[in-house]
Amino acid sequence: MDHPKHAEDATNRLGADVSAVAALDEPNRRRLYAYVGRQPAPVSRDEAAEALGLARQTAAFHLDRLARESLLDVVYERRTGRTGPGAGRPAKLYQRSLRHVEVNLPDRRYELAGRLLAQAVEEAEATGEPVRAVLHRKAEEFGTQLGRQSTAGIVEVLERGGFEPRPEGEGEGEAIVLANCPFHALAREHTRTVCGMNLHLLGGLLRGLGEDRFEARLAPEPGRCCVRLERPDPQHDRP
Repeated sequence: MDHPKHAEDATNRLGADVSAVAALDEPNRRRLYAYVGRQPAPVSRDEAAEALGLARQTAAFHLDRLARESLLDVVYERRTGRTGPGAGRPAKLYQRSLRHVEVNLPDRRYELAGRLLAQAVEEAEATGEPVRAVLHRKAEEFGTQLGRQSTAGIVEVLERGGFEPRPEGEGEGEAIVLANCPFHALAREHTRTVCGMNLHLLGGLLRGLGEDRFEARLAPEPGRCCVRLERPDPQHDRP
């Protein structure tokens, strides 16, 4: 799951990242991207073409494609050092952009896990509270905020978060199985920490959505998320 204000754009962002990665499938384009990234200053089309032994027109075509994919930034500078009338037009130069491109299939959200874990460590150091307790609270607060800011239903929100929800049972389903864990590698190596975080994240999400038909429970199974959304057990609330 992404930050609440970005959650609605998850699908579009994946498409843009796939397009950017696909742009690097062309060998000369990949060489140009690597070359520009190694340079301490923006480079011109002529510099790139000469360095890689390409025709200037070929280099220009590929550099502009990389710029359209936001893998490179375009800047304009006068290389002569002159200014004012007669100084000539600024040169079109290229430098590596700050855009981070990552494509994970199935969907993974390690940045979110890292952010929550970092917040928990910092707050625990400042307050003396156990890190795990802070992590659970931060995860629940994030899930609640995400749910409150969403206008979609629980299944759609889970799909956007990369959980691949699969309702089980007739009608609206007696449970929702989560076929994908967005924190898979972390959960495999740090099961107790990450699964506890995920449980509180999804519990907060249900609360934020006002969704009382399900509750989040730990139910680890091979090949699935460690959390399962199930109908509340009436026996559980009895004295």
